[in-house]
Amino acid sequence: MQQTSGNLTSTPSAITVGTFDGVHRGHRAVVDFLMAQSVENGLRPVVITFEPHPLAVVAPSRAPKLLETPQEREANLRSLGAEVIVLEFDEDLRRLSVAQWMEHLSRRYNAKLLVAGYDNSFGSDGMSMNLSDYSRIGECYGINIIEAPIVEGVSSTAIRRALGTGDVESAAAMLGRPYSITGKIGHGRELGRRLGFPTANLIPDPAILLPAPGVYAADATIADGNHYRAVVNIGVSPTVSEGLPLSVEAHLINYEGNLYGSVLRLDFLHRLRDEKKFGDLSSLKEGIAADVRAASGFKAD
Repeated sequence: MQQTSGNLTSTPSAITVGTFDGVHRGHRAVVDFLMAQSVENGLRPVVITFEPHPLAVVAPSRAPKLLETPQEREANLRSLGAEVIVLEFDEDLRRLSVAQWMEHLSRRYNAKLLVAGYDNSFGSDGMSMNLSDYSRIGECYGINIIEAPIVEGVSSTAIRRALGTGDVESAAAMLGRPYSITGKIGHGRELGRRLGFPTANLIPDPAILLPAPGVYAADATIADGNHYRAVVNIGVSPTVSEGLPLSVEAHLINYEGNLYGSVLRLDFLHRLRDEKKFGDLSSLKEGIAADVRAASGFKAD
């Protein structure tokens, strides 16, 4: 079990444990509750999370695409005020029973309180246990188990499902912020430039989930921190290509400059339409112009 961040200390702690992919509204409710309990009981608030995703070790074929990079997840968790400890999820960690987990939390982190999410489980035998079982085992190690409040209808799975249909607005409502992807800008085919709508060819982390193919209004943030409204095409550009891999191309409205090699962040606001094949390049140009007008006029909440 390798600890990649966080410090061992004798200060009594309140802990919550989970994957926290996306750090959505449900996760934030758990951490907010942890913070309140820590203040009330005079404890140090600690969030323990994992890298890689546990399913990547337990059942690789079922491991999901992620909603954010490990670095983004850790930063989002830290922004909520707790100490964040990232444990490497390996076979040794996988084999720990709930009792061994409780012993570890008590011995290494001086845990006195554990905040459990409603659907949260850990330990090799934890899937068959309920809160009462956890409480009974926790008592043996001086750990009080408290269930966190529930945010109904919000989960990482539900967010992935929404993104899978292109419903970025529902995903944003569950996340509490727009869904975003970040990547470096590489060279593309430069067709957009020839049509008068230059595009940045974003190369996202392959582990991160992309919204469903289609055309979206987004807010783009470039390396210097400036923001631009953008039209983003996720797909294969069927008017001009056949059989090419999925790409992410963003036209930044009113931007002039060279983005090659720099980092770009896209915050998805609204799905404008499905990707479609136009009859010719003139019709494609008219379609892109309509997308730019629609994206420019979209008012984000």
